[in-house]
Amino acid sequence: MTALKTAAGGQGAPARGVLWRVELAETVKLATPMAATQLGQIAMMTTDLALLGRLGDHVVAGAALAHTVLFAAYTLGMGLVAAVAPLASQAFGARQPRFVRRSVRVGVWAALLAGVPLTALQLWGEDVLLALGQPADSAELAGRYLLGLSWCLVPSWIFIALRNFMSALNRPEPALWITLAAIPLNGLIAYGLIHGAFGLPRLDILGAGLATTTVNIVMCAAAIWFAYTRHPFKKYRVLGRFWRFDWPLFGQLLRVGLPISGAFLLEFGLFAAAALLMGRIGTTALAAHAIALQTAAILYMVPFGISLAATVRVGQAVGRRDAPGTRRAGLAAVGLAAAFMAAMTLAVILTRHIVPLLFLGSGAAGAGDTVALAATLLVLGATFSITDGIQSVAAGALRGLNDTRVPLLIAVLSFWGVGFTMSYALGFPLGLGAVGVWIGLSIGTGVFALLLLWRFGALTRAGYMPEPPGTP
Repeated sequence: MTALKTAAGGQGAPARGVLWRVELAETVKLATPMAATQLGQIAMMTTDLALLGRLGDHVVAGAALAHTVLFAAYTLGMGLVAAVAPLASQAFGARQPRFVRRSVRVGVWAALLAGVPLTALQLWGEDVLLALGQPADSAELAGRYLLGLSWCLVPSWIFIALRNFMSALNRPEPALWITLAAIPLNGLIAYGLIHGAFGLPRLDILGAGLATTTVNIVMCAAAIWFAYTRHPFKKYRVLGRFWRFDWPLFGQLLRVGLPISGAFLLEFGLFAAAALLMGRIGTTALAAHAIALQTAAILYMVPFGISLAATVRVGQAVGRRDAPGTRRAGLAAVGLAAAFMAAMTLAVILTRHIVPLLFLGSGAAGAGDTVALAATLLVLGATFSITDGIQSVAAGALRGLNDTRVPLLIAVLSFWGVGFTMSYALGFPLGLGAVGVWIGLSIGTGVFALLLLWRFGALTRAGYMPEPPGTP
């Protein structure tokens, strides 16, 4: 509101153009550290993949399968703690600090309750992959990786819950600082445990998993320290009376968060299915797919950060009962993401023959087929990357409205009714192989993006406002 008054010169209602400029500026201000935080987190994964790539493309393929198993569980918990963002943002906009605290507390409870069974499930990752028809050597490597990687779930979810709390207060910077510090720490520990450097045992792929878990525990501890010792977070006492279970708000978190988890799982399930299809085509296809998908994931982190900002901005407008503000917040974020992804996609196309070498390193000399196929998939991912960024931000804006059930149904139609069907048909019956699988992915995400934009436009044109935080 202060920004609006300043922009208007303190006289009357701000002009429409001023409102849009202010909204865009506020979105950029909030999204920049959030996107940087997401890039930092993917940088840690990319570091692991690059270090493992020096051990051969068969290790890259095993790591890709391990991530497939882990992220099936990770996305389930991430959807639950993602609900902290709209609930806390709406409470902050409505100036209800008690509901801000309660929203964070139930998010942490959700992380703990989901974490125990889902962590245990990872220990059977090799058996799951073998049952799905994956090569025995790749499944064995994936299972070894998961022995160290699986324990990162709970601390990473709690970190996300606390990061969402900080962002809801318009203070996302501490999460960025923590992540930036974690990147070199992860690289050093991973290198040491993979290769037996710095006096550490040589554990190869297992060491990379243990490094990720260790760093996630450190990040979680640092976020708790910020929440309890630094202004303005400490006054909320977010984990105060933690033992008192808040059933009403926990139920509201489940109503918002479970459909988010479902949509995440459907989206991730599509990419997991694509990885399994690639595994049936061959190790070269799977390794090339992993490289191209990891590159797309790096680009995706910026619109994903913008989507987090969209959830906060829309949620705060909901808390203020500002219907026009919800529409401006969502559409400004979508436009910002589309412009960024268009520019980055062009850069990837121009460097498509260089990008695979960053992952394979010295092993690239003996992996010419992998490099060539990865370069082709990067070009095919151009449309995919733009639509994937748009759908992420549109979904984030809808989460700010607590609208998560209809997007879940849209995800079923888009990702599986369209995306998987096209990927399988183009890849196998029509004989396009890995290229066909990626064309199917692009079509599925495009349909999802268009339908989510339609949904957000319809709701905001009608002036839709969800119930205030804490309403049963």
